[in-house]
Amino acid sequence: MNWMEKLKDRWEVNSVGQVIVILIVFACTGFSVLFIKKPLFDLAGITSETSAWIRIPFYLLTILPAYQVLLLTYGFIFGQFRFFWNFEKKMLGRFKKLGALTRRKTG
Repeated sequence: MNWMEKLKDRWEVNSVGQVIVILIVFACTGFSVLFIKKPLFDLAGITSETSAWIRIPFYLLTILPAYQVLLLTYGFIFGQFRFFWNFEKKMLGRFKKLGALTRRKTG
C-alpha cells in the first residue's frame, strides 16, 4: 500500500483524489501563513531581537488561530469543509485532553 492509500485510510476519505485536494489545502494554508506572519509581527513591533517570551505567546495568540481559520476557509473553497471541520474538532479535543493531563499533574 502506498502512502496516498495510507492517508486515504487514516483520514477515512473516499479517494486518492480527495487526499490530493486535502494536501493542497494544507499547502495553501501554510503558504498563506508565511505571508501574514511578517506583517502581523511588524505591526506589533516584534522583531528577531524581541524576547522569545513575547514572540512565542504572540505567535500562539495570533498565527495559530489564523492558521485554523485559513484551514477552514481553504477547505470550504476546495470543497473539503466537512473534513477540515472534523479535523479541527479532533485537534481541539486533543488540546483539551492535554490541558486536563497538565492540570492533573500540577494540581
